[in-house]
Amino acid sequence: MSTQTSGLAIETAGLVKTFGETRAVDGVDLAVPAGTVYGVLGPNGAGKTTTVKMLATLLRPDGGEAHVFGHDVVREADEVRGRVSLTGQYASVDEDLTGTENLVLLGRLLGHHKKAARERAGQLLEAFGLSEAAAKQVKHYSGGMRRRIDIAASILNTPDLLFLDEPTTGLDPRSRNQVWDIVRAVVAQGTTVLLTTQYLDEADQLASRIAVIDRGRVIAEGTKGELKSSVGAGSVHLRLRDPEQRDLAAGLLRRALDAQVQPEPDPVALTARLTTAAGDDSAAEQASRALGELARAGITVDNFSLGQPSLDEVFLALTGHDTHDSSDRSDDPKDEVAA
Repeated sequence: MSTQTSGLAIETAGLVKTFGETRAVDGVDLAVPAGTVYGVLGPNGAGKTTTVKMLATLLRPDGGEAHVFGHDVVREADEVRGRVSLTGQYASVDEDLTGTENLVLLGRLLGHHKKAARERAGQLLEAFGLSEAAAKQVKHYSGGMRRRIDIAASILNTPDLLFLDEPTTGLDPRSRNQVWDIVRAVVAQGTTVLLTTQYLDEADQLASRIAVIDRGRVIAEGTKGELKSSVGAGSVHLRLRDPEQRDLAAGLLRRALDAQVQPEPDPVALTARLTTAAGDDSAAEQASRALGELARAGITVDNFSLGQPSLDEVFLALTGHDTHDSSDRSDDPKDEVAA
């Protein structure tokens, strides 16, 4: 296995990690192209963080092998560490120091002279929109600001590979968008990003390829389009005028489309998954026939759309549950050992 000649930043084969009776990572195979954002999507306890820690040389695999830019993560750990950086789920900076003090301290630890460390800190604080808060203690930062200072700390020395482990957990939409912009900017500078997330929209927004991981195994992998096509269905979304007709409409759609029909939280909304791809003529014909059946039954449709399934629907189809369905396992090794 040689990632140096294959154009891959990460390549794993049969990667395994156990904690007592718990098999946290159960034979994971990954091939991450260099210079991209690669998403690892799954719920809590799926094995995402444990996989990242093995790739970052923080945990030793119990089976299989993994290479980062051609270097074995066990036999050549020092070479791997020299090319990667990790931003975990929790803030790693010192909350009693200011933003500037944190970055200068870390810069000095990384070997920068004092003047160079201060200059680099200033560049990053400005780039990440933190200049006005540079002299404030980090404990007074908002959640979004803390995530930005965390990522800034991770790229004081520009890494070849940046691990972002659920970087937007708990953030408001505006802060999430700011972090997404930072990720795009980092990749534009040539860094590969491996992003773990349980947010489907985050994977959809950022990742060029996605591995869906559940219970320690990769159950699907591909581009967003490939994953959406893999469930073999397009989706019909309907909004009815009369909510009292929804049950009748659902029954008619099931018969007309021979498809699963899902009531939405909106009392007048329904979603049906077709048995053909959304781009096929037959999919449009199926949907047209179904609308005709509803009209003949006196059911008024106020809004109708036909398209590919969402990543949420893909994940549900692949696993039988959504990404927020936590298993009884934790993805934190300390908790796994305790379990």
